[in-house]
Amino acid sequence: MTHPHPYTNRLIDETSPYLLQHAHNPVDWYAWGDEAFKVAKERNCPILLSVGYSACHWCHVMERESFENPDVADIMNRYFVNVKVDREERPDVDAIYMTVVQLLTGQGGWPMTVFLTPDGRPFYGGTYFPPHDMYGKPGFSRLLYAIAEAWTVRQAELEQQGTDIVKELERESGLGTHSTTELLTPAVLDNAYSKLVERFDANYGGFGGAPKFPQPDVLNFLLKLHARTRRQDPLNMVEKTLHGMALGGMYDQLGGGFHRYSTDATWLVPHFEKMLYDNAQLVQTYARAYQITRKPFYKGVAEETLEYVLREMTSPEGGFYSAQDADTEGVEGKFFVWSEQEVEALLGKRDAEVVAAFYDITPHGNWEEANILHVVKDARGVAKQFGLTLEETAEILDGARVKLFEHREKRTKPGLDDKILTAWNGLMLCAFAECALVFEREDFLSAALHNAEFVMSTLSFRDKEGYLRLLRTARNGTAKLNAYLEDYACYAEGLLWLYEATGSEQWLQTATELTETMLTYFWDAEHGGFFTTSSDHEALLHRPKDWDDNATPSGNSVAMEVLLRLSLLLGKSEYRERVAGMLRGLSDTYQKMPYGFSRGLSVLDFYLDSPKEIALLGDPSTPETQALRRVLYETYLPNRVVAHAKEATPEGTPLLAGRTLINGKPTAYVCTGFVCKEPVQTPEALRQQLK
Repeated sequence: MTHPHPYTNRLIDETSPYLLQHAHNPVDWYAWGDEAFKVAKERNCPILLSVGYSACHWCHVMERESFENPDVADIMNRYFVNVKVDREERPDVDAIYMTVVQLLTGQGGWPMTVFLTPDGRPFYGGTYFPPHDMYGKPGFSRLLYAIAEAWTVRQAELEQQGTDIVKELERESGLGTHSTTELLTPAVLDNAYSKLVERFDANYGGFGGAPKFPQPDVLNFLLKLHARTRRQDPLNMVEKTLHGMALGGMYDQLGGGFHRYSTDATWLVPHFEKMLYDNAQLVQTYARAYQITRKPFYKGVAEETLEYVLREMTSPEGGFYSAQDADTEGVEGKFFVWSEQEVEALLGKRDAEVVAAFYDITPHGNWEEANILHVVKDARGVAKQFGLTLEETAEILDGARVKLFEHREKRTKPGLDDKILTAWNGLMLCAFAECALVFEREDFLSAALHNAEFVMSTLSFRDKEGYLRLLRTARNGTAKLNAYLEDYACYAEGLLWLYEATGSEQWLQTATELTETMLTYFWDAEHGGFFTTSSDHEALLHRPKDWDDNATPSGNSVAMEVLLRLSLLLGKSEYRERVAGMLRGLSDTYQKMPYGFSRGLSVLDFYLDSPKEIALLGDPSTPETQALRRVLYETYLPNRVVAHAKEATPEGTPLLAGRTLINGKPTAYVCTGFVCKEPVQTPEALRQQLK
């Protein structure tokens, strides 16, 4: 028998899983919008803005402790207009007020709690607040009473404080707007690398101590540095990190896919949520490490991760879901951990002992009396320990993984955030298309095509000016919200990879149209660079620009890479000139703080390089064409563009213009630095030209 919820608020009409999680709180929540601000002005009371996301553990904790508590909700409802925002749906709102919290407290994070005047000016904020005074933070109820009293007694002072904070926000937005005429040189890249070396953890890989994040953009920059300089140290740093993550608890040893981050320096104990964007970017890093080293381990991790995405994170229509929760039935990590007795009951004593030695399973556990599976001894060492052959050991371990996985599938699964975000789908489209090429996997190419068809049919439209526009999010058949810069940039990049994987000019054309929309609606004509929101977006407190490469790359970094690739494919030098101006304004910052601008550094590497421009003509279904294509992806070739068609047409891609099939056979053309080599028709000759 189901029991009706005692409370239901306005969030019941939303599509965001995060907002719906709060739809039965006793708090009188509003979604972000005009209605909340209108009511706050009528009541002359502050707005309590609460921002989080569905896979955020501490967001759930604060909900249980405070937002589900009728007494706390009564205080909130009496003195405030309460607004709940999903940061993944509204990155514009999140970015503005997160900058405020960082200015006020020196740190940020989620859940985020900010108090605003009725017209949206922030005057106080923080992150998680406990129910009572603890952790050096005031109890939430006490804080609410204090803010309410201050508003009653000192309203004018708080409003002035809000005005001052808005002015500081404007000052903070100057990054990247002071372009110089200085020459950009590889010294910027080398100086940034030396700073990264200082932060590298030589013992366990990764950068800094606990908590430790995967940072795929940093790793990809190091792979480019290795390719450019042939220095071994950058590659060693990447390999140390990739091994540490994939053998640790950060990686799901049974189901594939990476958790959000490690709470310790050794990659053992993860924060258990799985985010689409982490897995998309890490897949590309592992695939590129495989191209460089040819180590099957990296290929296995990349393929397993994409297979996990196909199994758990893909909608029937082809969209990719956003996240899986850290918590199951209110307990963090419950779905993923094991007891020794459970493993022995499933596998039998001997096999369980072998598995325990491999995955560090002990009677008392390696985390909170439970066991997180992580690899502590290689199969050869385990074989020696138990007097087994390597083949016998592999058979036991492989069989155990299947049994443990099948048993785990019967458990209650973590919550799924099944909204589809355009930007994150663009990141995963890149991963599937690139890995379809590197690993020659038709199922990966099929997933990429399915996704592009879904996004362009469900999340795009033509505006009255004829521009191709995107929407931010879709769920249960409803697509909504203006798309942001990162949506256009990331999806355009995904379509460029799909063009490369299919040779279909349809996807190049669509990527070009999205780029023209970016330049029309997001470009800052006065200072250069792109705004986060379009010129026809709702008016907010501030129109931000995003330059930082954090868990996801900034919209500006990805937009620059898209412009560089299209400048080569389409012969549009004006695209390259825009990027040059942006990079000049950022070069000093890149050297001082490379950790936060690593995708931008990769773009600078591309800009400074003499990229290989490769035109491939030939029917992709023939073995001869496939053999030539295989050469293009068997090794790591950063900073190159590939145009592929059955045969060149006058109206087709400019990079293919004037190229012909020689004697009717598949033919490859390689150009570098405005100089073209002779056309080739054999894999050996093409391989030689690409060296």
